[in-house]
Amino acid sequence: MHKFEFFPIGWVRTECKNVPRHWSCSDVEGELHIKKEFQKGLTGIEERDKIVVLFVFHKSPPFSPEKLMQTPPTRSEPTGVFNTCSPIRPNPIGLSVLEVLEVKGNIIKVKGIDMFDGTPILDIKPFKSPKT
Repeated sequence: MHKFEFFPIGWVRTECKNVPRHWSCSDVEGELHIKKEFQKGLTGIEERDKIVVLFVFHKSPPFSPEKLMQTPPTRSEPTGVFNTCSPIRPNPIGLSVLEVLEVKGNIIKVKGIDMFDGTPILDIKPFKSPKT
């Protein structure tokens, strides 16, 4: 089995203490503070764009095999972890689609946050339909 090592390219900043469970139902605003050495990589991201943010569920407990089946708050029956958005997973990686409100230097102001203040950001990708 291969091992991979990741490092944060930045961190989420928000004043919200009770973040929504999922980005699709969030109006929470905040900022993505990207390390200065990666600022040039933000070129082309503009206001009203949607971006995919990959992040670490850094406050989740360690995963164990009994967590392969979970009952999310939105369901009455257990289901497999890969059929949920649970933060308790083998690789604690999260994904959110956020609306860009503004880009200033190495800071992206966004809407739709479902992450805690201080959440490590692993990557950002555009959320666009592929051109045919």
